[in-house]
Amino acid sequence: MRIGVAAIGRLRGGPEAELVEDYARRIRAMGRAQGVASFDIRDFEAPKGLEGAQRRECESALLASAGAKGKRVVLDERGENLASEALARRIGAWRDAGAPEIVFLIGGADGCASSLVESADLVLAFGKATFPHLLVRVMLVEQIYRAITILASHPYHRA
Repeated sequence: MRIGVAAIGRLRGGPEAELVEDYARRIRAMGRAQGVASFDIRDFEAPKGLEGAQRRECESALLASAGAKGKRVVLDERGENLASEALARRIGAWRDAGAPEIVFLIGGADGCASSLVESADLVLAFGKATFPHLLVRVMLVEQIYRAITILASHPYHRA
């Protein structure tokens, strides 16, 4: 199974990019033993000159193209607020059921189009608070790593 993250906007250098890359390396190293053949992150440039619904639709079409082959997890403030263990169980269940891919989709500043949210296998939220876009990526990649460690019974996650 492959796991990926697709996001609107480019993650340039800086501490957030370093953290994302650190967790990505950890996922790649530990994931193989847990059935994760690859982990990748795709950035899509936010469309210029569009606003509101038009921008959201265009961005969502870009994201949908990245998650066409497997399970889609859309990050949205109205989604489920899952504990790390629950997210790990969901990833493990999809893996065990033979899902070829899980793609986590992060929309732009205006969120995702309702059509993308409705097509998701899971709509995930990190609570009610609003977080900076760059931190959401760090938090997501860390949670994917944490899920893999939970599946591996690794001591990284202490309940």
